[in-house]
Amino acid sequence: MSISAPTRRVHVLAAPGDRHDEILTPAALDFIGRLAATFGERRQELLRERRRQVLRLASGSALDFPLVTSAVRDDPSWRVAPPAPGLTDRRVEITGPPDRRMAVNALNSGARVWMADLEDATAPTWDNVIGGQLTLLDAIERGIDFTTPEGKRYRLGDRLATIVVRPRGWHLDEAHLEFDGRPVPAALVDFGLYFFHCAQRQIDAGHGPYFYLPKLENRYEARLWNDIFRAAQDLLGIPRGTIRATVLIETITAAFEMEEILYELREHSSGLNAGRWDYLFSLIKTFGHRTDFLLPDRAKVTMAAPFLRAYTELLVRTCHKRGAHAIGGMAAQVPSKDPAAHEAALAKVRLDKEREAEDGFDGSWVAHPGLVPVCREVFDGVLGDRPHQLDRTRDEVDVTAAELLSVRRISGPPTPEGVRTNIAVALGYFAAWLRGQGAVALDGLMEDAATAEIARVQIWQWLRHRVIDRETVLRLLDDEVAALGAAYPWAPVDEVRALFERTALSGELPLFFTPDAYAAHLVRTTGARA
Repeated sequence: MSISAPTRRVHVLAAPGDRHDEILTPAALDFIGRLAATFGERRQELLRERRRQVLRLASGSALDFPLVTSAVRDDPSWRVAPPAPGLTDRRVEITGPPDRRMAVNALNSGARVWMADLEDATAPTWDNVIGGQLTLLDAIERGIDFTTPEGKRYRLGDRLATIVVRPRGWHLDEAHLEFDGRPVPAALVDFGLYFFHCAQRQIDAGHGPYFYLPKLENRYEARLWNDIFRAAQDLLGIPRGTIRATVLIETITAAFEMEEILYELREHSSGLNAGRWDYLFSLIKTFGHRTDFLLPDRAKVTMAAPFLRAYTELLVRTCHKRGAHAIGGMAAQVPSKDPAAHEAALAKVRLDKEREAEDGFDGSWVAHPGLVPVCREVFDGVLGDRPHQLDRTRDEVDVTAAELLSVRRISGPPTPEGVRTNIAVALGYFAAWLRGQGAVALDGLMEDAATAEIARVQIWQWLRHRVIDRETVLRLLDDEVAALGAAYPWAPVDEVRALFERTALSGELPLFFTPDAYAAHLVRTTGARA
């Protein structure tokens, strides 16, 4: 693919910050400009197609495995690229935002992979966006060691996790960078800055530039990423196929195109991941107008639900059929200082990971270093000395479209406690997010934007179908806003309440809370409009 130099340049609209010049170099901005010039309009068209798909499904069109790509699914000959250095054994992966403390803890945790999350676990303030890039650069250069003002030392050990970076999704813009009069797609900013500065450094260190790709909805979005990977490698003189990408299957439409997504990325693919909360969020976002997709309390929607079992079993079968790793979902528990609570949390994690390992997953996610040993122990028990179980092809699995959509079997009205919990979690997360925190410990769980999304859309869905009344929600909202203000005096409670009302109580469902919250953050911190 030919990429000519753009006639316009990327403009930085934010004030300079400490060491920002190390990341926002003229050459790096020119690299992002080339990607934006070449792929920006395709990205816009794919976002328009998302909106058209929403309208088609809302008007009654059926969601099914695409007939037009049946030849891809039926062709037994193709496989994805072999595992890249550092990605052969992925039995434990830890996730978290790329701040310095988290980076050191994650890299030293004993996990095989650290998913450095520039997406759901990072509130996209400008300092976080560029600070995350600096953290990644320093970690690769082993210049990240530091000592806190209290005297606690953070030092990298000898055996470190492989770094895999998750950029933001296609739906988000980066308001602080402008190209041709428009914000630069946030995905291109996160990918482009990391790839430009760190790709060759990672190759020289014996690994490579590896990514997790979020929020994909179809094969065309995977094809766009593959073309971007080819172009980026060509621009920097890196051989094609050096990049590896694992796709999170966290939208209901992507679940019907798993093989097609692997096929489009096959020269760069390193597998698929099962993302629970975003998957449920997507289900409501897509079918929230239908009563047969009414979900009960979040706590009652476990991975044992038939439609989620169908989703995970199809994911394992699809990956292993094509030689790709299947990575399980998140264990979000935070270890407790209370012995009984701690043991209960570990028991839940163990049960969840045993199910995944027995189903054929090659590894799984944890959110806290304290969970690495139990996840590793479970997968060690199944894998032994083998790095994965790709040879377990699960040929007996045969999932239908109806099974992927069989939500009715667990549907039911929410409980008062379930309503209150969703309101409290959404408010607590919004308050932290507006303060610049993207990963927050709430009620013993490490939460990120996916939790806030499912919490607020469930409220919207329950109101829409009148299984709860608006007066009850407003009364609970009053209670929880007051409790938030009492517990966290720093919380901008009026702003948090307004954000909840706009994204959970409105007649039309905002597809994502993040753009709305980002606009509120910019107005509050800079006086600018997003």
